[in-house]
Amino acid sequence: MKILLILACALLCSNVSAECARSATGRTVCNNGQQAGGYNSNRGTAWKSEKNQAGVSTTQTSKGGEAKTRNGKGVYRSPSGKTCVKTANNQGCN
Repeated sequence: MKILLILACALLCSNVSAECARSATGRTVCNNGQQAGGYNSNRGTAWKSEKNQAGVSTTQTSKGGEAKTRNGKGVYRSPSGKTCVKTANNQGCN
């Protein structure tokens, strides 16, 4: 669920040129509207996100997790193989 929050943050920041900034929590975040990335020095994790022409954002973490989201709905696959889904009416993991 944390990755979905990070992805939502990345989607809200839509700058034309790549800009990087350090957040109050120690994260370095870069974004150009179609691609975004960041690094959390407190946890030692990095992430990158890309948006395709259909509006689907794919986010990958340095620990192996992957999320695909669009319009607040999405699928997350953890490095251990656990899959979590959020739809308009339901959310859960298996």
